[in-house]
Amino acid sequence: MTDVTGTFVGMPAFPTAARTAVHDDTLRGNLRHATHTIRAKRARAVSELADWAALRTAGQQIKDHTLRHLDRYLLQLEESVTAAGGTVHWAADADEANRIVAGLVKETGEREVVKVKSMATQEIGLNEALAAEGIDAYETDLAELIVQLGKDRPSHILVPAIHRNRSEIQDIFTREMGEWGRPAPDGLSDVPADLAEAARLHLREKFLRAKVGVSGANFMVAETGTLVVVESEGNGRMCLTLPETLISVVGIEKVVPTWQDLEVFLQTLPRSSTAERMNPYTSMWTGTTDADTADGPRTFHLVLLDNGRTDTLADTVGRQALRCIRCSACLNVCPVYERAGGHAYGSVYPGPIGAILSPQLRGTASDIDASLPYASSLCGACYEVCPVAIDIPEVLVHLRERVVEGGPVTRQGAKVRLKPARGHAAERAAMRAARWTFSHPAALRAGQRLASATRRVHPRTLPGPGRAWSATRDLPRLPAEPFRDWWRRTHGAGNAAGAQRPAPPSASGQSSPQPGTEPGKDPQ
Repeated sequence: MTDVTGTFVGMPAFPTAARTAVHDDTLRGNLRHATHTIRAKRARAVSELADWAALRTAGQQIKDHTLRHLDRYLLQLEESVTAAGGTVHWAADADEANRIVAGLVKETGEREVVKVKSMATQEIGLNEALAAEGIDAYETDLAELIVQLGKDRPSHILVPAIHRNRSEIQDIFTREMGEWGRPAPDGLSDVPADLAEAARLHLREKFLRAKVGVSGANFMVAETGTLVVVESEGNGRMCLTLPETLISVVGIEKVVPTWQDLEVFLQTLPRSSTAERMNPYTSMWTGTTDADTADGPRTFHLVLLDNGRTDTLADTVGRQALRCIRCSACLNVCPVYERAGGHAYGSVYPGPIGAILSPQLRGTASDIDASLPYASSLCGACYEVCPVAIDIPEVLVHLRERVVEGGPVTRQGAKVRLKPARGHAAERAAMRAARWTFSHPAALRAGQRLASATRRVHPRTLPGPGRAWSATRDLPRLPAEPFRDWWRRTHGAGNAAGAQRPAPPSASGQSSPQPGTEPGKDPQ
């Protein structure tokens, strides 16, 4: 389960969780097969577009422009949704959003809702909040259904049950479906088509019975008040058209100014996420419908969710995380995610984007969030595939600085200084000592000479907190003479111009041979 901050309750910090995950051979096999398959398909889909780089730049520019003028476009969106017959609610945080949704459901007199896959509702822990109010929320996305029936947690943005294989899904359906509604067919096999048919039969009765639907949205168009959901199964289409009341919970960063802007993302999102030229189902709705025979809700509520987004917007480096269109391309190329899995991130937003988004939405005061900026090798593969050019490595380094320094940051409009997470005090002290040393040349020179003079007694591993760093790395061997002394000796005023200068000493203390020579021989 999750709490109202989107944290997986009871999860340890990333290093501890990842250390356990990498020893799970089944998990690693599932992740390796799935991520490699998706990334290969995505590469082929993207290569079909000669203007992919231009589309990527356009998406970045549209998002940056919208974020700079977010206040204007959100007000325009509210006016457009209201004019179309909808009602807009503003939620500052998860608690407020959950209260709004629970109250709206209670007003209908219903005690169950069907849900479209939604990261925002996972972020605020909506299912748990509704359950506390006596309201059952049924996930209808196939992967989300697997997670819900298995009393599990999502581990991927696009494929929440990526950590499960067919045999595990068969066991979950056979064991749990009857407790939630229509049971699985007798003798259910692990053939994908059979599993999908079991899910279809199970969900069909819920679609036809439900009076209230809950969704998120991939995009919101400010000029018309239109909301957009893209999906591959059709469950979203059922939830958006059959219930009489529709409640959409959407992060404020999902707005785009115009329909023309939407065109860019409807090209880049499907290719980056499902490796398709376009999504099989692209559902768009504007306001409500009054006709009994028309598809769509008669009552529509839009809950605009902040929950740390305006605080993130105030960070000139970190705000680029709000460009994210939740395609999950960064997860599928990340070597850390592939080995550790999504649960290790302790958030509904796993992988590289989660490592920069979660600490900004939730702050870095907890051990989990303080560890996330370090859940990366900084290889840059995530930046290369991002369809809106989020420089994730840059933000990771920026957030690491925040963790080490301990603040100050802004949370919910108030500037506070966060306490540095445990384990970073030694690193912070070392960085400050290095800063002082590099700003005092005499101290730096003395330190270099002392290090070279004592090189024969240097340990092979670092003591104390440094042991974790040197346990997987070889400490560099120091030369017999510091570079600064060698440079002064060989390039000083006493050397004749154009004279052959010796090579700098190697790590063993011996001069390296000049290019074109062999050891022990004079140059010809």
